[in-house]
Amino acid sequence: MKRLILGSLFLALAGSATHAETFRWASVTDPQTMDPHAVNSAPVLGFLNNVYEGLVRRDKNMSIEPALAVSWEPIGQGEGWRFKLREGVKFHDGSEFTAEDVKFSYERASSEEADTSSWFAPVSEVRVVDDYTVDFMTNQPNPIFPDSIANWMIMDSGWAAANGTERPDKEEGNFATLNANGTGAFMVAERQPGLKTVLVPFPDWWGEAEHNVTRAEFTPIQNPATAVAALLSGDVDMINPVPIQDAERLKGRDDVKVLQGIEARVIMLGFGHEADEIKYTGDAGKPNPFQDARVREAVAKAVNVDAILATIMRGNAEPANQLVSPAMRGYSQAVGDRPAYDIEGAKALLAEAGFPDGFSFGLKCPNDRYLNDEAVCQGVVGMLAQIGLKAELDAMPVRNYWPELRADNYDMYLLGWSPGTFDAEHPIRFLMATPNAEKKLGSWNFGGFSNERVDTLLPMIQSEIDDAKRQAMLDETATILRDETAYVPLYVQPLVWGSRSNIDMTQRPDNFFILRWVNVN
Repeated sequence: MKRLILGSLFLALAGSATHAETFRWASVTDPQTMDPHAVNSAPVLGFLNNVYEGLVRRDKNMSIEPALAVSWEPIGQGEGWRFKLREGVKFHDGSEFTAEDVKFSYERASSEEADTSSWFAPVSEVRVVDDYTVDFMTNQPNPIFPDSIANWMIMDSGWAAANGTERPDKEEGNFATLNANGTGAFMVAERQPGLKTVLVPFPDWWGEAEHNVTRAEFTPIQNPATAVAALLSGDVDMINPVPIQDAERLKGRDDVKVLQGIEARVIMLGFGHEADEIKYTGDAGKPNPFQDARVREAVAKAVNVDAILATIMRGNAEPANQLVSPAMRGYSQAVGDRPAYDIEGAKALLAEAGFPDGFSFGLKCPNDRYLNDEAVCQGVVGMLAQIGLKAELDAMPVRNYWPELRADNYDMYLLGWSPGTFDAEHPIRFLMATPNAEKKLGSWNFGGFSNERVDTLLPMIQSEIDDAKRQAMLDETATILRDETAYVPLYVQPLVWGSRSNIDMTQRPDNFFILRWVNVN
């Protein structure tokens, strides 16, 4: 019955939208799923922030503010957090939001099947106090816990049970892959994966609308030239990203606007630390040289980041020396700059490690996920060739890319990471902690990097409330990253959006596009 009512509502809103403004936007990456717990990636979480909501959310300045919770406070001496829930909230199908939905969503999002399980590593138990009060008990004091769940979204327990989607399925998919039932400002009216997704306002949303959008249509456009042409012709009202090479040209036009900033995302190279053998090229089956830190450091020295920024990024990005940018809390001032570009130094390291003539390997890269991602990988291939490292590049759409990484089908890979908490603890938990499904750690540590000291420091970082002591531990972790060359940070990705001149919108450094802040003038 709920679905019939919801379907009728979609039709009514779609009909009324023909007499009002329709907002159309495009990006290179289609969200893989409508399931908020199945894929922990910015294209999915950013899109679904318009449909689903969490207990807290980030405002235009990235500060935490109330959403489905109206307030929160620590329990006892750091035993956990108590959240008071907003009353009168409805899901898109008309169901009431209660504490049971919060507990169910915790169990679902922290399950082994979920890609968001690492978010809940500090949680020992969730207790429903009453219909509108929930306690999150933590293993130890966790002062950043509210920040850490800003992108955790609440699902309707009854809807999930009725449609057989009590757990996410990121491999095969289920009902929640194509359908959604959130509490957010917009509802999914139509979903055609890879082609078009239509959102319409939810008339019973609890919040105060700051937009005038009556129908929003999203279209993935992979070809940059096609996206720019669509913007200039008025076929779309906004594109993300604007190709770097077109930004200056578009700035000179009266009918479009270009919004530029620096994203929170660090682009880096990762390695197959656990792999004993090379998996690709003629060297397949030989011992894996990337298990040697000297080889990884040689890669860091051989990649000319300044050249990448000048040529491929047209001066619109900043070099990175850590897994977070200097704008993030916990960034280590003590670590210094990234390794200097040094071809001879890189060759010397390879010779010292026993590879004076280099070797060949496979480099995996997405071609529709990060700004100029394939071009960056092509540049890296050419740079590594100068020290005898012959990389065979395999670039592919992101929908195929994540399954390849999860299946360990690479020797080296490209990755971008934006910390959901805007805190340096975040990439340590996801990218540096030894992978452990039971402890919900290292879920994006594809290569299996493992350092006992990092694993010891992480829970201490999570629980320390003294900023100076906490920063000292973050400095130590950043030093381990540098000394071990666990990853090769390259640069902080720029943000370049384009819109028609009659569009007002807000650009956040997490690159999430929030429809409830869009106005068509």
